[in-house]
Amino acid sequence: MISPPSSKSSWLGRLQQGLARTRVNIAGIFSGGVIDAALFEELEIALIAADVGVPATGQLLDRLRARIKTRGLKTALEVRDALHDELAQLLAPCEGAIDLQRARPLVIMVAGVNGAGKTTSIGKLAHWLADRNQRVLLAAGDTFRAAAREQLAIWGERNGVEVISQESGDPAAVVFDAAQAARARKFDVLIADTAGRLPTQLHLMDELKRIKRALAKSLADAPHEVILVLDGTNGQNALAQVRVFDAAIGLTGLVITKLDGSAKGGVLAALAVQRAAHPLPVYFVGVGEGLDDLQPFVAKEFAAALTGAD
Repeated sequence: MISPPSSKSSWLGRLQQGLARTRVNIAGIFSGGVIDAALFEELEIALIAADVGVPATGQLLDRLRARIKTRGLKTALEVRDALHDELAQLLAPCEGAIDLQRARPLVIMVAGVNGAGKTTSIGKLAHWLADRNQRVLLAAGDTFRAAAREQLAIWGERNGVEVISQESGDPAAVVFDAAQAARARKFDVLIADTAGRLPTQLHLMDELKRIKRALAKSLADAPHEVILVLDGTNGQNALAQVRVFDAAIGLTGLVITKLDGSAKGGVLAALAVQRAAHPLPVYFVGVGEGLDDLQPFVAKEFAAALTGAD
């Protein structure tokens, strides 16, 4: 049974609660009311501690100093609001939406390391799509872990979505058959799960390439989206994961999970700076285990949750 959708305000509240540690650390810096070198030193430490990283922190502070000078900001709260605006501008290129009209069926391939929340995110994404009147088919391409197939089947049942799986066999063959079925039966979207793997497991990274080739053989131009699911608590490790998975299979977007736990949140700014020349959209961020806890990424909302500004 599908749970009733939670309100946007409730979801934003959970995002703010999840990032509370970072927000308290940053907001506390502006409580003294004095704009001086000490404030910038504290802010630099807080941003780096929040996984923003050295390059993105330097860029934010440079922009903040320039804004203070050009706009004549005089109070700490004005500077905090300026930090929010600069962070929102930095994150804005990461906003993006999946084009549901691009193809029918639209084929979405999902990858990620073990434990990132990949299969759970697929279930929530299927729910989000079903809410938008999309007929969704799931392919259980993780043929190595029986629990993954069972987990996907549970999500399919909760969403009223069909799942194609095999107890054993080649994952490339599973997704190939699923793509054929999606086309023949006129599904709107096919989401292909894959086994979790570390970027250092070269044979498994090669398998991802085979899965992608199998989808291309089954349907022209497929997969149309190649999404990497990142655990928001992994901090700067996310940067290396994006580099390696992108080099292997050509990523088109990201999903950031577990922002309701111990995540610091700043890694999105680090990703924005690392990928400034070729922005990689963050399609969704996750803040819980419920069906509606995966929501589209909005830069201003995320910046507000990190800085405490309105």
